[in-house]
Amino acid sequence: MSTISALRRQHDGAAKPDAAARRFQVYTQRDLDRIEQLEQLPEQTRFDMRVVASVLPFRVNAYVIEELIDWSRVPDDPIYQLTFPQRDMLSPGQYARMAAALHAGAPKATLQALAHELRAELNPHPAGQLQLNVPTDADGQDLNGLQHKYRETVLFFPSQGQTCHSYCTFCFRWAQFVGDKALRMASTEATRLHAYLRDHREVSDLLITGGDPMVMKTKHLAGYLEALLDPAYDHVQTIRIGTKALTFWPQRFVTDDDADDLLALLSRLVRAGKHVAIMAHYNHWRELSTDIAQRAVRRLRDCGAEIRSQGPLLAHINDNADDWARLWKTQVRLGIVPYYMFVERDTGARHYFEVPLARAWNIYRDAMQQVSGLGRTARGPSMSAGPGKVEIQGVTEIGGEKLFVLRFIQGRDPDWVQRPFFARYDERATWLDQLQPAFGDAAFFFEPAYRAMQAASVDGT
Repeated sequence: MSTISALRRQHDGAAKPDAAARRFQVYTQRDLDRIEQLEQLPEQTRFDMRVVASVLPFRVNAYVIEELIDWSRVPDDPIYQLTFPQRDMLSPGQYARMAAALHAGAPKATLQALAHELRAELNPHPAGQLQLNVPTDADGQDLNGLQHKYRETVLFFPSQGQTCHSYCTFCFRWAQFVGDKALRMASTEATRLHAYLRDHREVSDLLITGGDPMVMKTKHLAGYLEALLDPAYDHVQTIRIGTKALTFWPQRFVTDDDADDLLALLSRLVRAGKHVAIMAHYNHWRELSTDIAQRAVRRLRDCGAEIRSQGPLLAHINDNADDWARLWKTQVRLGIVPYYMFVERDTGARHYFEVPLARAWNIYRDAMQQVSGLGRTARGPSMSAGPGKVEIQGVTEIGGEKLFVLRFIQGRDPDWVQRPFFARYDERATWLDQLQPAFGDAAFFFEPAYRAMQAASVDGT
């Protein structure tokens, strides 16, 4: 049997266990040699994986390997690109340095020191999230594990949820997973979260995030959420839970030992009047193709939770309109609300995944033209930049000048929200800081205030 035939046979389901009955089995960097499917790949490709996984985090599970990846299409398969390290995810110089260290058999401490140095070059915490987003308590102490960037929404990073069932190669929170405590955001202190929410009546939305909160046992999640049923938290109207589990381990909602307990917890929150929103990360329509993935969606909807989908536009994975249109059509059919198309953030392996803003807008527009109004709820392409979420609304020409039309979907200053502004058209630009103001302006309207915010955070005021 040819290699391609063997791989296709693996993907088509020969001798695969039933997905619903599957035991969770995870593979990390040290387990790369144990993944049978990789044995079919060239030795150099496998070494490349070791090099990249020495710098960027790698974690995948058997469900993803056996149910979602079409091994006959590797290396072009989108889910393979989503989960397995590729050589060009590091710059040539970064790759060469780590490869040389591995070839030389460098000791573990040397490899770790080099990895730490290389990670510092990858902008591990973009958009000022450590400098500008971390709130303080009444005594002026930083509340680690919380972020409060926008007036209405608080993010909480429970320590038990700071890993994932698998890691995405593009992840903008990759720094959470490399074992460096200085880069990690997390908290086990539910009481500090609850006290902060009681003191901030402007907060209507709590986002439990990570990592992936759905790796937590239900009893731990309940410890953070059940207190919000008290009337003291009536102002917290929406509980959002960010997760990739609907892709990477849908068994969490169907067959895990405490799956029923999880759904019961969410149902109690819904019955008490809370809006429970599962912020599901999807990157490709194939993630919804398995029976158990669709069962997980149905069970969540049956308990009263709403599922909203979001994900970035990524080279090598989903940088074409047809895949986005098919994803959104599938989601609408299953009762999932398309929410965001993001632009790949300026961190990690962004050079491998980023798509020019002009092309991103064309892909978004072409995809929108293929779906009905119910699929056009997805906003984007949106940059989650330091000042806020900035949407590319289109390309136009004014006074003979070709321009990007932009607006804030969300901003550090609420007065910025929904304000349109213009930037010079640049077909190569991939992020907000690469754009120049239009009409000869020296700065975008928000920049003076944003620079003042940055300065104040440095001064501690």
